[in-house]
Formats: sequence, structure tokens, C-alpha cells
Amino acid sequence: MFNTRYRFVFILLLGIYSFLNILFTVGNNFFDFSPPDYFLLLVLTIVVTGVWELNRLLAFAIPANPMLGTRKIHPLFIQFLGSVGIVVVVSWLSLELLYLVLKMPLATNPKHFTLLLAFGFRVNLFLQCVNAIVYYITQLKEAQLQAEQFKQQTAEAHFQVLRNQINPHFLFNSFNVLSTLVYKDPDTSSRFIEQLSLVYRYLLAGNEKKIVTLKEEMNFMEAYLFLLNIRFGNNLQVTKHVSEKAFQQYIAPATLQLLVENVIKHNVVSKKETLVIDMYDTEDYLYISNTIREKQDKEESTRVGLQNITKRYQFLSDKPVLIQKTKEKFTVGLPLLNVETHEHTHS
Repeated sequence: MFNTRYRFVFILLLGIYSFLNILFTVGNNFFDFSPPDYFLLLVLTIVVTGVWELNRLLAFAIPANPMLGTRKIHPLFIQFLGSVGIVVVVSWLSLELLYLVLKMPLATNPKHFTLLLAFGFRVNLFLQCVNAIVYYITQLKEAQLQAEQFKQQTAEAHFQVLRNQINPHFLFNSFNVLSTLVYKDPDTSSRFIEQLSLVYRYLLAGNEKKIVTLKEEMNFMEAYLFLLNIRFGNNLQVTKHVSEKAFQQYIAPATLQLLVENVIKHNVVSKKETLVIDMYDTEDYLYISNTIREKQDKEESTRVGLQNITKRYQFLSDKPVLIQKTKEKFTVGLPLLNVETHEHTHS
């Protein structure tokens, strides 16, 4: 508080206020003699200036001095004790200066000194109260800032864990596919490995990003769907009806791959029951809808799928992930993100 850039303005205003207050209460009889008004204003302003500035120097000295800055004694208490001595010194010097200017004997009059000392203590008490308020407000803001930083760091760590869940899950399923191909069709296995490397390279690069454009994600999906077509052929059909506007917006990386993977995991893909997946956008959402062909022997859930995506979007958008299930279709809606909106929401 004492180091505010406008401190000299506040000092002058406090000096003037004190002067007017004395004139209103006791007139020009503060002492047992009547100095000119401007002399009284001057001496009061000197007291305020001295008390303020020496408190400012003391406030600087407390953190720098290991003895004064000990945590066992509160810095505000040290500041107040030091200010008592400051008031005594400043009041005495101001009184002697008044004597000198008015050409009066320099012998200190106890009554004069007591009056000026009482004024100095009143000013000091006011300043210490304001300083304490500013101190605790500053401490509160710092605590809130640290809490927010901790919350953000925790959220970032949690978000990273969610992203890292994708790679092992995808790699495990890809190796399962490759193991079935390697003996049946070496040429196809070679192409599969090539596309797999492209896909996994994207996943590794996307692991460093929170969001990617839908166009990037769709390009990645072309390579991923190539892998699926090798395995399922025409038994899996994926249609895409996405607007140019949607391509310029953003989504969480690898969410489409994870959704398609979950669809295949929980549904039958065969010549008798062709699995159809539709991708389309409307009203700032990208929808992934599939026909329901549930397996009789369901695989044990790894809890990575929809829960992962939902939690990831809680970090990215105020809009929820939409999930709707009917007798014939299962649909997931992903919010399409704008970079400006995302940065404003999470800055």
C-alpha cells in the first residue's frame, strides 16, 4: 500500500483533510500559540509524509531482513511496532522544524509534542489499517491465482491421461488385425503396415495437440478406414456428408477413430448384417450415427470410449457431447469448436 504510485497525491489529500478537520474542531488553537494557517498545514503534511515514507522503507526492509522477515512473527505486527518509533521520531522532528521556522526556542514543549504525537499516531493507525486491508486482499488474490493455476495444472494432467489412453488401445486392436493378415496375404499386410504407420504417426502428433481441424481429422480417417476396409471389405460402409464450413472448425484429435472403433467393437460386421456409419454436420455439431447390430457376446468394456470423449470435451467446450440411442440407430454428436471461442473460454 505504501508504495502506490499515487502516494504523494494521497499524502497531500490526507494532510489537507487533517488540517481542515483541526480547523473545524478546535480552530487555530491546536497549540497554545497561533501559527499561520499555511504553517499548520505544512507541519501536518510533513508529519503525514514522514510517517508514510518511513513506513514504506520499513515495508521494503522487512522481507529483505531474515530476522525481521521470520514467519514466526506476522509482518503486519512488525510493521506496526516499527511504525510506533517512526511516529515518535517524525513528530519530534516536525515540531523542531516548526520552532525553527517560527524562530521559537528549540526546547521541546511536552504539551506541543504530545499534541503532535497524538496526531501522528492517529494518522499512523489509519495508514496501518488501510495497509492491512490491502495486504490481505493481495494475499487473497495470490491464493486464488495459485488455486486457479493448480486447478489448471490438474486439469491439464487429467486431460493428458485421457489422451494417452487412446494410443495403447488403438495399437492393441491394430496388431490383432495384422496378426490375422500376415499369413493370409503378405502383400495386403505390407500395405496395412504402411497405412498403419501413417495412422499412428498422426496419433503421435495429435497427442501433442488439444484440438485439430476437422479436415485434418477426416484426412486421418481416410487412412484409418483403409485399414478397416482391408479387414471388413464392403461389410462396413461409411458415408460422409460434411460441409466446407465444418471442415474449418475443430474437434479433439482421434475422436472419430475412437467412435468408429467402438462401433465395430459392439456391433456385428458381416455380409448378412452390413454395418453402416454416417458422418454429417448440422448446427455446429458433427454427428456419427450407426445402425445397431449388437453382438450377442459383447466384449468387456475398457471404459475408454464415450467416457473418454465426454471428459475430453468437458475441458474443451461448454457444449456437451450428445448421445442418442433408438431401436435402429446409435448417434453421437461432437461439438465443433471455433479457435476464438475455445481460447476465450479456456484462457
